[in-house]
Amino acid sequence: MTLADDQNRAIAALSANARRMLELRDEVLQTWEQWVRERVFEARDVQPPFLINTMPAFYDNIVESISPGTPRTSAVDGTTVAAEHGGERARITAYNHSALIEEYQLFRGAIFHVLRRENVQLDFDETHTINSSIDSGIQEAVEAFSLVHSGFRERFAAALTHDLRGPLSETVTALELIRLIDDPARIKSVAAKALSSAQRMGSMIDELLHTMRFHSGQNIELTLTSFDICEVLREIRADAPATYGARLHVTERPVKGYWDRPALKRVLENLVSNALKYGSAGTPITITLDEAYGRMLLSVHNEGPPIPPDEQECIFQMYRRAESARTNDKQGWGIGLPYVRAVAESHGGSVGLDSSQERGTTFTVDLPVDARPSQNAPTLSLD
Repeated sequence: MTLADDQNRAIAALSANARRMLELRDEVLQTWEQWVRERVFEARDVQPPFLINTMPAFYDNIVESISPGTPRTSAVDGTTVAAEHGGERARITAYNHSALIEEYQLFRGAIFHVLRRENVQLDFDETHTINSSIDSGIQEAVEAFSLVHSGFRERFAAALTHDLRGPLSETVTALELIRLIDDPARIKSVAAKALSSAQRMGSMIDELLHTMRFHSGQNIELTLTSFDICEVLREIRADAPATYGARLHVTERPVKGYWDRPALKRVLENLVSNALKYGSAGTPITITLDEAYGRMLLSVHNEGPPIPPDEQECIFQMYRRAESARTNDKQGWGIGLPYVRAVAESHGGSVGLDSSQERGTTFTVDLPVDARPSQNAPTLSLD
């Protein structure tokens, strides 16, 4: 039985080599999966059903295409199997273009490796058909991958526009009032509101530019100063009565180090806002601060539905949001967690995620207490 897209379950029309290839399907796929996990970094944590994706059908399409007795001339002839593979890679993995191309190249290698080991002798036409099918598959998969990411960017732009509209409208309204009133005290009060709204927009734009810079493989420009991270926590707590109510619980100990203070404050604001947005209503948001082995550990925990394993990496990618966030119509433009990762890694640290139904969800920012030696550390482009 074949898994080809045309649902042709009969193998009588297949050539001898095609039937042998069909028998070796599992061995080829197992070899390919092993190689991909070893050599493609982005694939290492992808669960098996998501990694295998549409490759069995693509393989069986190749099997059909090398048989003169079937109407299929290529594995992508009249089918979207490769395009679907690329689209799914864009939607639910941390793949980039290079990773997608490399896994197809490894697929080619796995096919020829297994066939050679099993003494399957291919003629020129069969070899050419396999190679051209994989080359065409790469092209269609990459095109679909790019289209999906374009869609992410369009949704991102729409969400960004929505979020900027609020403080922009407040600023414009305040400036219009200033033109109409003569009371100096009232003017000062309204101007303060306009300034606050403009600063909010500036922070959002800075966050975006920093994250884009990081994801293009450049360092974020940090201004490192010595301070106690508890001071930032106290600033966050000062806003808690108005913003977070009684849900914010903080366990702290003094940890003094060299970090970028404004950046870490925005990191913490993002994580707390995220916990408030996606945690179960009425449950506490817990911030824990600790120090161990020369590193500062800053964790934000919330109760509520867990982040599925297959979404735990993509939520840190530009323009990406978890499926649960999209289906629940939560407002946001998908830049918060990528920004958190960019800041953490630019400090020479990392951000970890632990999420399950029983344990809730915890994001942990793990930084060296003194980040000065890591200021020129290289970053990794994920686009």
